[in-house]
This record gives sequence, C-alpha cells and structure tokens, in this order.
Amino acid sequence: MRVLLLGASGRIGRRVASELLDRGHEVTGVSRNGTVDGVDDPSFVAVSGDASDPDAVARLATGHDAVASALGPGDDEDPAVLVEMMEATVEGLRRASVDRLVWTGGAGGLSVGPDTRLVETDDFPDEWEPLARAAIDAYEVLAEADDLAWTYLAPAALIEPGERTGEYRTAEGELVADDEGDSYISMEDFAVALADVLESGEAVHTYLGTGY
Repeated sequence: MRVLLLGASGRIGRRVASELLDRGHEVTGVSRNGTVDGVDDPSFVAVSGDASDPDAVARLATGHDAVASALGPGDDEDPAVLVEMMEATVEGLRRASVDRLVWTGGAGGLSVGPDTRLVETDDFPDEWEPLARAAIDAYEVLAEADDLAWTYLAPAALIEPGERTGEYRTAEGELVADDEGDSYISMEDFAVALADVLESGEAVHTYLGTGY
C-alpha cells in the first residue's frame, strides 16, 4: 500500500513508519518541518504539512491508499488542537477520495467498568485529563464520519518505548489490562497492532483498545 502517515516525526510515528516499511509498504511521512529523524528507507519520503488544514491534508492524501495518524499536540499547544486536526483530516480525506483511516487515539475514553471510562477513575492523573478529554472530543468527530472506513486505535494506559514482540491483545471499546490490572504496551508493539489493522481492513468504525 501507499500510506500517508501524519505525525511521522513523533516517537510513535517513527515506529509506525518503520513497521510499515519493514512490511514492504510505501510511506509518505508528514511532519511540521518536513523532517523525520531515524527513518532511512528508499520507500520513505518525508514531507511538510499542516494537519489542521483540510486543503493540505487533501493534497497530501491524494494518490495514497490509506492514511494513518500518530498526531498529537505539541508541547506548547492546547490539547484541543486534536479536534481541529481530526476535523481537517476527515474533510481532507473526503476531498482526496481516500476512505481508509487508522487514527492513534487515547486510552482515556476506553471503558474500565459499567458506565466508567478510564479518564473518570480516581487514579487517572489530573495532568493527563485535558489531553484525554480532547482525544475523546476528537473521537466523537470521527464517530460521525460514516462515509470513511476509520478505526480509532488506542494504546494501553501506559505506552513507552520498549521491545517489539509482535504480541498484543485488542478489545473493542475496553481498556486492555493483564490479570493484575496493569495496562501497558510498548510503542513497538503498538506499531505492530496499527499495521495489522491497516492491512486487514478490519475493525472499521471501531474504538479499539490495545495492550498485553
């Protein structure tokens, strides 16, 4: 596939790019400044682009088979920019006639019990709540895009650089945790999950949690 990867320069984005390239896909990696460090492959092209501009997204997406997103707000940005990025991406894909989108979302909106989302639990860090709420708002924009074959793929409660094992579990709408209640996935295995979902074409119109 020819895949447009938004947010390619971030920690998750670089790992997604590498995973897709290792599988033989062609990847166009989008970042604000047009550079993506640590990815060196003849099937990879780095370009600059504004993911909050639907015209830019449409121009970049044209000619691609699918779009993957590892977008997130910058350190000095309001987390609400996620909603703006989602709106621009959805509209840009429509203009480009590209209907497959896998979006790296947030775990905060995943269910952890009856009528309870992770962000609503007592243990959820206060400093993470604005980002989690913005991610939920962005998901609600995507959920209305019935004309796109989207998947909203969320990591576990904790995602960090680590080992690529190729192993992970998924749950529709639910936080994935182990028998001790710990919810974790490495960025490398999250990239595996994203590539698997993108290739399979499954989990359409699904908020999917990942973890071990």
